[in-house]
Amino acid sequence: MINVSERVSCIAPSMTLAISAKANEMKAAGEKVISFGVGEPDFNTPQHIIDAAKDAMDKGYTKYVAAAGLPALKNAVCKTLKNDHDLDYKPSQIIISNGAKHSIFNAIFATINPGDEVIIPAPYWLTYPEVVKCCGGTPVYVYASRDAHFKVRAAQIEGAITPKTKMLIFNSPTNPTGAVYTEEEIREIAEVCVKHNVIVLSDEIYEKLIYNGEKPFSIASVSPEMKELTIIINGVSKSYAMTGWRLGYLAAPENVAKAIASFQSHATSNVNTMTQYASIAALEGDTGPMTEMLGAFAKRRKKMLKMLKEMKHLGLDYVKPDGAFYVMLLCDKLYGKKHDGVKIKGSMDMADQLLVSKKVAVTPGICFGDDDCIRLSYALADDEMVEGLEKIAQFAKEMV
Repeated sequence: MINVSERVSCIAPSMTLAISAKANEMKAAGEKVISFGVGEPDFNTPQHIIDAAKDAMDKGYTKYVAAAGLPALKNAVCKTLKNDHDLDYKPSQIIISNGAKHSIFNAIFATINPGDEVIIPAPYWLTYPEVVKCCGGTPVYVYASRDAHFKVRAAQIEGAITPKTKMLIFNSPTNPTGAVYTEEEIREIAEVCVKHNVIVLSDEIYEKLIYNGEKPFSIASVSPEMKELTIIINGVSKSYAMTGWRLGYLAAPENVAKAIASFQSHATSNVNTMTQYASIAALEGDTGPMTEMLGAFAKRRKKMLKMLKEMKHLGLDYVKPDGAFYVMLLCDKLYGKKHDGVKIKGSMDMADQLLVSKKVAVTPGICFGDDDCIRLSYALADDEMVEGLEKIAQFAKEMV
Protein backbone atom coordinates (compact mmCIF):
# COMPACT_ATOMS: atom_id res chain seq x y z
CA MET A 1 0.00 0.00 0.00
CA ILE A 2 1.21 3.52 -0.84
CA ASN A 3 1.04 5.92 2.10
CA VAL A 4 0.05 9.46 1.21
CA SER A 5 2.07 12.41 2.47
CA GLU A 6 1.23 14.29 5.65
CA ARG A 7 0.62 17.37 3.51
CA VAL A 8 -2.26 15.69 1.72
CA SER A 9 -3.61 13.64 4.60
CA CYS A 10 -4.16 16.79 6.69
CA ILE A 11 -6.69 18.13 4.17
CA ALA A 12 -10.28 17.55 5.24
CA PRO A 13 -12.62 16.02 2.66
CA SER A 14 -15.35 18.30 1.41
CA MET A 15 -18.43 18.02 3.61
CA THR A 16 -20.59 18.88 0.61
CA LEU A 17 -19.55 15.84 -1.44
CA ALA A 18 -22.28 13.53 -0.13
CA ILE A 19 -25.04 16.06 -0.79
CA SER A 20 -23.60 16.95 -4.21
CA ALA A 21 -23.32 13.29 -5.16
CA LYS A 22 -26.90 12.63 -4.06
CA ALA A 23 -28.19 15.67 -6.01
CA ASN A 24 -26.35 14.50 -9.14
CA GLU A 25 -27.80 11.00 -8.77
CA MET A 26 -31.29 12.45 -8.54
CA LYS A 27 -30.73 14.59 -11.62
CA ALA A 28 -29.32 11.61 -13.53
CA ALA A 29 -32.47 9.68 -12.64
CA GLY A 30 -34.56 12.39 -14.27
CA GLU A 31 -35.67 14.18 -11.11
CA LYS A 32 -35.82 17.97 -11.02
CA VAL A 33 -33.48 19.36 -8.39
CA ILE A 34 -33.34 23.09 -7.67
CA SER A 35 -29.81 24.02 -6.71
CA PHE A 36 -28.97 27.01 -4.51
CA GLY A 37 -25.44 25.73 -4.11
CA VAL A 38 -23.92 26.96 -7.34
CA GLY A 39 -21.00 29.35 -6.89
CA GLU A 40 -20.94 30.60 -10.46
CA PRO A 41 -22.97 32.94 -12.68
CA ASP A 42 -25.68 31.19 -14.66
CA PHE A 43 -24.98 33.45 -17.66
CA ASN A 44 -22.91 32.39 -20.64
CA THR A 45 -19.56 34.04 -21.31
CA PRO A 46 -20.11 37.20 -23.43
CA GLN A 47 -19.72 36.61 -27.14
CA HIS A 48 -16.84 39.02 -27.69
CA ILE A 49 -14.78 37.05 -25.17
CA ILE A 50 -15.61 33.75 -26.86
CA ASP A 51 -14.74 35.29 -30.24
CA ALA A 52 -11.34 36.39 -28.91
CA ALA A 53 -10.52 32.77 -28.01
CA LYS A 54 -11.65 31.57 -31.44
CA ASP A 55 -9.58 34.26 -33.11
CA ALA A 56 -6.51 33.22 -31.14
CA MET A 57 -6.93 29.64 -32.31
CA ASP A 58 -7.48 30.71 -35.92
CA LYS A 59 -4.27 32.75 -35.78
CA GLY A 60 -2.30 29.80 -34.44
CA TYR A 61 -1.83 31.13 -30.91
CA THR A 62 -1.94 27.60 -29.57
CA LYS A 63 1.61 27.14 -28.27
CA TYR A 64 3.35 27.46 -24.94
CA VAL A 65 3.75 30.96 -23.59
CA ALA A 66 5.62 32.35 -20.58
CA ALA A 67 4.74 30.37 -17.45
CA ALA A 68 3.65 33.47 -15.52
CA GLY A 69 1.38 34.73 -18.31
CA LEU A 70 1.18 36.57 -21.62
CA PRO A 71 2.80 40.02 -21.46
CA ALA A 72 -0.33 41.53 -23.06
CA LEU A 73 -2.56 40.01 -20.39
CA LYS A 74 -0.25 41.14 -17.60
CA ASN A 75 -0.42 44.66 -19.03
CA ALA A 76 -4.22 44.43 -19.11
CA VAL A 77 -4.23 43.41 -15.42
CA CYS A 78 -1.94 46.34 -14.56
CA LYS A 79 -4.28 48.74 -16.36
CA THR A 80 -7.28 47.26 -14.55
CA LEU A 81 -5.64 47.71 -11.14
CA LYS A 82 -4.74 51.28 -12.04
CA ASN A 83 -8.20 52.14 -13.35
CA ASP A 84 -10.12 50.44 -10.53
CA HIS A 85 -7.90 51.20 -7.53
CA ASP A 86 -5.23 53.69 -8.67
CA LEU A 87 -2.62 51.03 -7.93
CA ASP A 88 0.62 50.94 -9.88
CA TYR A 89 2.00 47.49 -10.61
CA LYS A 90 4.60 46.34 -13.12
CA PRO A 91 3.93 43.29 -15.31
CA SER A 92 6.70 41.47 -13.43
CA GLN A 93 4.52 41.71 -10.30
CA ILE A 94 1.57 39.94 -11.96
CA ILE A 95 1.17 36.15 -12.11
CA ILE A 96 -1.50 34.56 -14.30
CA SER A 97 -2.71 31.24 -12.84
CA ASN A 98 -5.32 28.53 -13.36
CA GLY A 99 -8.13 30.28 -11.53
CA ALA A 100 -8.16 32.43 -8.40
CA LYS A 101 -7.97 29.26 -6.27
CA HIS A 102 -4.63 28.44 -7.90
CA SER A 103 -3.45 32.00 -7.23
CA ILE A 104 -4.41 31.60 -3.57
CA PHE A 105 -2.47 28.36 -3.29
CA ASN A 106 0.58 29.91 -4.95
CA ALA A 107 0.50 32.93 -2.63
CA ILE A 108 0.21 30.84 0.55
CA PHE A 109 2.74 28.25 -0.61
CA ALA A 110 5.25 31.01 -1.36
CA THR A 111 4.91 32.85 1.97
CA ILE A 112 3.84 30.46 4.74
CA ASN A 113 6.30 28.28 6.61
CA PRO A 114 5.45 25.35 8.91
CA GLY A 115 4.09 26.71 12.18
CA ASP A 116 3.09 30.11 10.81
CA GLU A 117 -0.37 31.25 11.87
CA VAL A 118 -2.88 32.56 9.34
CA ILE A 119 -5.88 34.54 10.58
CA ILE A 120 -9.09 33.65 8.75
CA PRO A 121 -12.33 35.57 9.41
CA ALA A 122 -15.32 33.24 9.77
CA PRO A 123 -17.63 32.43 8.09
CA TYR A 124 -14.95 31.69 5.48
CA TRP A 125 -14.67 30.15 2.04
CA LEU A 126 -14.00 26.50 2.81
CA THR A 127 -10.79 26.29 0.74
CA TYR A 128 -8.84 28.86 2.77
CA PRO A 129 -8.05 26.73 5.84
CA GLU A 130 -7.33 23.61 3.80
CA VAL A 131 -4.71 25.39 1.69
CA VAL A 132 -3.14 26.87 4.83
CA LYS A 133 -2.90 23.42 6.41
CA CYS A 134 -1.54 21.88 3.21
CA CYS A 135 1.26 24.46 3.24
CA GLY A 136 2.13 23.75 6.86
CA GLY A 137 0.42 26.77 8.38
CA THR A 138 -2.06 26.92 11.24
CA PRO A 139 -5.50 28.49 10.64
CA VAL A 140 -6.63 30.86 13.39
CA TYR A 141 -10.32 31.75 13.15
CA VAL A 142 -11.83 35.10 14.09
CA TYR A 143 -15.62 34.86 14.18
CA ALA A 144 -17.87 37.55 12.74
CA SER A 145 -21.28 37.79 14.38
CA ARG A 146 -24.57 38.27 12.63
CA ASP A 147 -25.01 41.48 14.66
CA ALA A 148 -21.87 42.81 12.99
CA HIS A 149 -23.29 41.89 9.56
CA PHE A 150 -20.80 39.02 9.34
CA LYS A 151 -17.82 41.38 9.33
CA VAL A 152 -14.89 41.09 11.74
CA ARG A 153 -13.53 44.21 13.38
CA ALA A 154 -9.94 45.43 13.41
CA ALA A 155 -9.82 44.95 17.19
CA GLN A 156 -10.76 41.29 16.78
CA ILE A 157 -7.95 40.76 14.30
CA GLU A 158 -5.44 42.50 16.55
CA GLY A 159 -6.57 40.35 19.45
CA ALA A 160 -5.80 37.20 17.45
CA ILE A 161 -2.26 38.25 16.51
CA THR A 162 0.58 36.34 18.18
CA PRO A 163 4.34 36.17 17.52
CA LYS A 164 3.55 33.35 15.08
CA THR A 165 1.06 35.35 13.00
CA LYS A 166 2.20 35.69 9.39
CA MET A 167 -0.91 36.40 7.32
CA LEU A 168 -4.51 37.57 7.30
CA ILE A 169 -6.80 36.22 4.59
CA PHE A 170 -9.22 39.02 3.75
CA ASN A 171 -12.19 38.67 1.41
CA SER A 172 -14.59 41.46 0.41
CA PRO A 173 -17.25 41.01 -0.90
CA THR A 174 -17.22 37.75 0.99
CA ASN A 175 -18.10 34.20 0.17
CA PRO A 176 -20.28 32.85 1.80
CA THR A 177 -22.01 35.84 3.43
CA GLY A 178 -22.00 38.54 0.75
CA ALA A 179 -20.70 41.05 3.33
CA VAL A 180 -18.91 44.11 1.96
CA TYR A 181 -16.41 45.99 4.09
CA THR A 182 -16.49 49.80 3.94
CA GLU A 183 -13.40 51.83 3.13
CA GLU A 184 -13.24 52.96 6.76
CA GLU A 185 -13.38 49.38 8.03
CA ILE A 186 -10.67 48.31 5.59
CA ARG A 187 -8.42 51.20 6.63
CA GLU A 188 -8.77 50.19 10.28
CA ILE A 189 -7.79 46.61 9.46
CA ALA A 190 -4.86 47.82 7.38
CA GLU A 191 -3.60 49.91 10.29
CA VAL A 192 -3.44 46.80 12.45
CA CYS A 193 -1.67 44.78 9.75
CA VAL A 194 0.97 47.44 9.13
CA LYS A 195 1.52 47.85 12.88
CA HIS A 196 2.20 44.13 13.31
CA ASN A 197 3.79 43.49 9.89
CA VAL A 198 1.09 40.99 8.87
CA ILE A 199 0.79 39.95 5.22
CA VAL A 200 -2.71 40.33 3.77
CA LEU A 201 -3.94 37.93 1.12
CA SER A 202 -6.76 40.05 -0.30
CA ASP A 203 -9.26 37.93 -2.24
CA GLU A 204 -11.12 40.42 -4.45
CA ILE A 205 -12.76 37.97 -6.87
CA TYR A 206 -16.28 39.35 -6.20
CA GLU A 207 -15.32 43.05 -6.23
CA LYS A 208 -17.48 43.92 -9.24
CA LEU A 209 -20.58 42.36 -7.68
CA ILE A 210 -21.65 45.05 -5.19
CA TYR A 211 -25.24 46.29 -4.93
CA ASN A 212 -25.29 49.12 -2.41
CA GLY A 213 -23.76 51.68 -4.75
CA GLU A 214 -20.41 51.58 -2.99
CA LYS A 215 -17.28 51.20 -5.11
CA PRO A 216 -14.87 48.37 -4.29
CA PHE A 217 -11.86 49.42 -2.24
CA SER A 218 -8.68 47.36 -2.19
CA ILE A 219 -6.72 47.18 1.06
CA ALA A 220 -3.58 47.65 -1.03
CA SER A 221 -4.80 51.19 -1.78
CA VAL A 222 -4.58 52.28 1.86
CA SER A 223 -0.86 53.18 1.85
CA PRO A 224 2.48 52.26 0.25
CA GLU A 225 3.30 50.30 3.41
CA MET A 226 0.09 48.28 3.15
CA LYS A 227 0.63 47.65 -0.55
CA GLU A 228 4.02 46.09 0.22
CA LEU A 229 2.28 43.69 2.62
CA THR A 230 -0.57 42.79 0.25
CA ILE A 231 -1.04 40.01 -2.27
CA ILE A 232 -4.13 40.76 -4.37
CA ILE A 233 -6.10 37.81 -5.71
CA ASN A 234 -8.57 38.25 -8.56
CA GLY A 235 -9.70 36.69 -11.81
CA VAL A 236 -12.30 36.61 -14.55
CA SER A 237 -14.58 33.82 -13.32
CA LYS A 238 -17.27 35.70 -11.37
CA SER A 239 -17.30 39.16 -12.94
CA TYR A 240 -17.13 37.97 -16.55
CA ALA A 241 -19.02 34.65 -16.33
CA MET A 242 -15.86 32.68 -17.17
CA THR A 243 -15.76 30.05 -14.44
CA GLY A 244 -14.94 27.18 -16.79
CA TRP A 245 -12.14 29.06 -18.52
CA ARG A 246 -9.99 28.80 -15.38
CA LEU A 247 -8.01 32.00 -15.15
CA GLY A 248 -7.04 33.93 -12.05
CA TYR A 249 -4.26 36.35 -11.30
CA LEU A 250 -2.37 37.85 -8.41
CA ALA A 251 -0.46 41.06 -7.86
CA ALA A 252 2.35 40.97 -5.33
CA PRO A 253 5.60 42.60 -4.25
CA GLU A 254 8.40 41.90 -6.74
CA ASN A 255 10.23 39.27 -4.68
CA VAL A 256 7.06 37.30 -3.98
CA ALA A 257 5.94 37.40 -7.61
CA LYS A 258 9.38 36.22 -8.75
CA ALA A 259 9.27 33.25 -6.36
CA ILE A 260 5.75 32.31 -7.47
CA ALA A 261 6.70 32.58 -11.14
CA SER A 262 9.59 30.17 -10.55
CA PHE A 263 7.37 27.72 -8.67
CA GLN A 264 4.59 27.86 -11.26
CA SER A 265 7.06 27.21 -14.07
CA HIS A 266 7.68 23.79 -12.52
CA ALA A 267 4.20 23.09 -11.17
CA THR A 268 1.81 23.94 -14.03
CA SER A 269 3.61 26.16 -16.53
CA ASN A 270 1.31 28.52 -18.41
CA VAL A 271 -2.46 28.84 -18.25
CA ASN A 272 -4.35 27.71 -21.36
CA THR A 273 -3.13 30.10 -24.05
CA MET A 274 -6.51 30.72 -25.69
CA THR A 275 -8.05 31.47 -22.30
CA GLN A 276 -5.44 34.18 -21.80
CA TYR A 277 -6.39 35.88 -25.07
CA ALA A 278 -10.05 35.63 -24.11
CA SER A 279 -9.25 37.24 -20.76
CA ILE A 280 -7.57 40.18 -22.45
CA ALA A 281 -10.86 40.76 -24.25
CA ALA A 282 -12.70 40.49 -20.95
CA LEU A 283 -10.56 43.05 -19.16
CA GLU A 284 -10.27 45.48 -22.06
CA GLY A 285 -13.55 44.94 -23.93
CA ASP A 286 -17.22 45.84 -23.73
CA THR A 287 -18.55 45.88 -20.16
CA GLY A 288 -22.18 46.03 -21.25
CA PRO A 289 -22.94 42.31 -20.80
CA MET A 290 -21.45 42.36 -17.31
CA THR A 291 -23.53 45.39 -16.36
CA GLU A 292 -26.62 43.48 -17.49
CA MET A 293 -25.57 40.46 -15.42
CA LEU A 294 -25.06 42.62 -12.34
CA GLY A 295 -28.50 44.13 -12.89
CA ALA A 296 -30.06 40.67 -13.07
CA PHE A 297 -28.32 39.62 -9.85
CA ALA A 298 -29.52 42.79 -8.15
CA LYS A 299 -33.14 42.02 -9.07
CA ARG A 300 -32.84 38.42 -7.87
CA ARG A 301 -31.23 39.56 -4.64
CA LYS A 302 -34.09 41.94 -4.02
CA LYS A 303 -36.65 39.22 -4.75
CA MET A 304 -34.89 36.64 -2.57
CA LEU A 305 -34.59 39.01 0.39
CA LYS A 306 -38.27 39.94 0.06
CA MET A 307 -39.30 36.29 0.13
CA LEU A 308 -36.96 35.48 3.01
CA LYS A 309 -38.35 38.39 5.00
CA GLU A 310 -41.78 36.81 4.68
CA MET A 311 -40.37 33.57 6.18
CA LYS A 312 -39.11 35.09 9.43
CA HIS A 313 -42.18 33.93 11.32
CA LEU A 314 -41.21 30.37 10.38
CA GLY A 315 -37.97 30.58 12.37
CA LEU A 316 -35.77 31.55 9.43
CA ASP A 317 -33.71 34.75 9.25
CA TYR A 318 -30.88 36.33 7.28
CA VAL A 319 -28.30 39.10 7.30
CA LYS A 320 -28.68 41.39 4.31
CA PRO A 321 -25.76 40.88 1.90
CA ASP A 322 -24.34 43.78 -0.11
CA GLY A 323 -22.19 41.84 -2.57
CA ALA A 324 -21.39 38.56 -4.38
CA PHE A 325 -24.47 36.37 -5.04
CA TYR A 326 -25.04 34.61 -1.74
CA VAL A 327 -27.31 34.83 1.29
CA MET A 328 -26.61 33.01 4.55
CA LEU A 329 -29.99 31.76 5.76
CA LEU A 330 -30.08 31.48 9.56
CA CYS A 331 -31.96 28.32 10.46
CA ASP A 332 -30.66 27.47 13.95
CA LYS A 333 -34.07 28.20 15.51
CA LEU A 334 -35.34 25.08 13.74
CA TYR A 335 -32.68 22.80 15.19
CA GLY A 336 -34.06 20.18 17.53
CA LYS A 337 -37.30 19.92 15.54
CA LYS A 338 -38.23 17.07 13.22
CA HIS A 339 -39.19 16.89 9.57
CA ASP A 340 -40.82 13.67 8.34
CA GLY A 341 -39.57 12.03 11.51
CA VAL A 342 -35.96 13.16 10.95
CA LYS A 343 -34.49 15.30 13.73
CA ILE A 344 -32.59 18.33 12.44
CA LYS A 345 -29.51 18.81 14.60
CA GLY A 346 -27.45 21.12 12.36
CA SER A 347 -26.87 22.52 8.89
CA MET A 348 -25.81 19.17 7.39
CA ASP A 349 -29.10 17.59 8.50
CA MET A 350 -30.97 20.62 7.17
CA ALA A 351 -29.29 20.39 3.77
CA ASP A 352 -29.69 16.62 3.52
CA GLN A 353 -33.38 16.63 4.43
CA LEU A 354 -34.16 19.56 2.11
CA LEU A 355 -32.65 17.58 -0.73
CA VAL A 356 -34.40 14.32 0.12
CA SER A 357 -37.85 15.75 0.84
CA LYS A 358 -38.05 18.85 -1.33
CA LYS A 359 -35.39 18.22 -4.00
CA VAL A 360 -33.71 21.50 -3.06
CA ALA A 361 -29.90 21.57 -2.86
CA VAL A 362 -28.22 24.05 -0.51
CA THR A 363 -24.75 24.32 1.02
CA PRO A 364 -24.55 23.61 4.77
CA GLY A 365 -23.03 26.43 6.77
CA ILE A 366 -20.76 24.13 8.73
CA CYS A 367 -18.60 23.99 5.60
CA PHE A 368 -17.91 27.70 6.13
CA GLY A 369 -17.42 27.54 9.88
CA ASP A 370 -20.99 28.51 10.86
CA ASP A 371 -23.34 25.64 11.59
CA ASP A 372 -26.27 28.01 12.26
CA CYS A 373 -26.76 28.70 8.55
CA ILE A 374 -27.21 27.29 5.10
CA ARG A 375 -25.87 29.20 2.09
CA LEU A 376 -28.20 30.12 -0.74
CA SER A 377 -26.91 31.34 -4.10
CA TYR A 378 -29.12 33.48 -6.31
CA ALA A 379 -27.08 32.65 -9.40
CA LEU A 380 -29.94 30.61 -10.84
CA ALA A 381 -32.98 31.25 -13.01
CA ASP A 382 -35.64 33.49 -11.47
CA ASP A 383 -38.45 30.94 -11.68
CA GLU A 384 -36.30 28.21 -10.11
CA MET A 385 -35.24 30.57 -7.34
CA VAL A 386 -38.84 31.41 -6.47
CA GLU A 387 -39.93 27.77 -6.59
CA GLY A 388 -36.99 26.70 -4.45
CA LEU A 389 -37.65 29.37 -1.81
CA GLU A 390 -41.30 28.36 -1.67
CA LYS A 391 -40.20 24.77 -1.02
CA ILE A 392 -37.88 25.91 1.77
CA ALA A 393 -40.78 27.79 3.36
CA GLN A 394 -42.98 24.72 3.08
CA PHE A 395 -40.22 22.63 4.65
CA ALA A 396 -40.08 24.99 7.65
CA LYS A 397 -43.88 24.90 8.03
CA GLU A 398 -43.82 21.10 8.17
CA MET A 399 -41.31 20.92 11.01
CA VAL A 400 -42.61 19.84 14.41
